[in-house]
Amino acid sequence: MLVLRPVQLSDLPHLQRLARESLVGVTSLPDDGERLRDKILDSCTSFEHQVQNPGPESYCFVLEDQATRNVVGCSEILATAGLGEPFYSLRNRHFNSTSRELNIEHEVPALSVCQDLSSHTLLRGFHIDTALQRKACAELLSRARLLFIAAHPRRFAEAVITEIVGYSTENGDSPFWDAVGKHFFDLPYAEAERLCGLESRGFLAELMPQYPIYVPMLPQAAQDCIGRIHPEGQEAFDILTREGFETNNYIDLFDGGPTLFARTAGIRSIVHSHIAVARPGSAIDARGRYLVSNDSLENYRAIVAELDYIPGQPVSLDERMCAALKVREGSLIRLIAL
Repeated sequence: MLVLRPVQLSDLPHLQRLARESLVGVTSLPDDGERLRDKILDSCTSFEHQVQNPGPESYCFVLEDQATRNVVGCSEILATAGLGEPFYSLRNRHFNSTSRELNIEHEVPALSVCQDLSSHTLLRGFHIDTALQRKACAELLSRARLLFIAAHPRRFAEAVITEIVGYSTENGDSPFWDAVGKHFFDLPYAEAERLCGLESRGFLAELMPQYPIYVPMLPQAAQDCIGRIHPEGQEAFDILTREGFETNNYIDLFDGGPTLFARTAGIRSIVHSHIAVARPGSAIDARGRYLVSNDSLENYRAIVAELDYIPGQPVSLDERMCAALKVREGSLIRLIAL
C-alpha cells in the first residue's frame, strides 16, 4: 500500500534520489543535499506551528511504499508565494496600438515581468517514479494536498496556483529561454534552472528585462513555447485541470510554461470531499475507489482505498487501511471518489 505523509529527516536519501531524477525546471526539488535538508526541516517546523493565517509555511509530502519503506514520490504546498522571496512571473497581455489618421487599430501581445501572483498558495515539487505515472497513486500524490488544504483552510490563501514545467528538448534546451533569458545571462537553460533551485529565483529574475517583450519579435520557436507543456508535465496538468484549475495570463519566467489558477472555493477535492466516521472491519463490500485521508496535521495520512461509502453512514476500513491512516473507531476521515 502507498501512503502519503509529511516528509521526515530520515527521508533525505530518498528525496535526493527523486531530485536527481526530476525534470529540468522543477526548481523546488534541487539536487543538493544541504538544500533538501533545509527543505525538510522547514516543512517539519511548518507542520508543528499553530497557524491562524497563511504565512511562509511550506508543507512537503512524500509517497511511501509501506511494504518496502521506499519513497516513490513527493509533492509540496507553499502556503503563500512571495513571502520568503519575490515570486516572479511573466504576464502575457495585449497592448493596443491605434492610429486615427490611418484608421488602424490592432493588439500586440507582450510579456512583462511581474509579481502579480504573490500572496496565492502555491502547489509545487510534484514528482513520482516513472513506473507509477498515470496510475491512481499519481492522483493521490497531487490531490491529497488539496484534501489537506480542505482540512486546514486557515493555513492557506483564497486562491491556489501552480506552475507547469514548460517545453524543453531531450537535450535540455529551451527555445523560450534561448530567445529571452539567455540574452541576459550567458547560461544554458538547465544551468539557469539549477541555480534557481540552489539559490533563489529572484537574483536571476531581477536581471530580466523590465520593459515589455513584444511576442511577435521573438523567433517562432520561442512563440510556440508560450503556454506549452513539457510532455512529462502533462499528467500534473491534467490532474489539476480536472480539479477545476485553469490557465491564465501568466507563464513561467524561464521556459514559458503555463500557470494554473483556481479559487480555493472552486476546487473539486476541497468543495466535494466528504467527512465520515471510520469503522474498523474485516470485510468490505467495495462499491468504489476513493482518496481517503485523516484530518490530522503532523500525522496527516492519505491513501487510495476500495470502499463502500454511503453518505451519512460510517465507513468500514480494514485493519491495513486503519493502520495506514492512523485512525480508529470513531475517527473522522475525509474522502472523495477517484
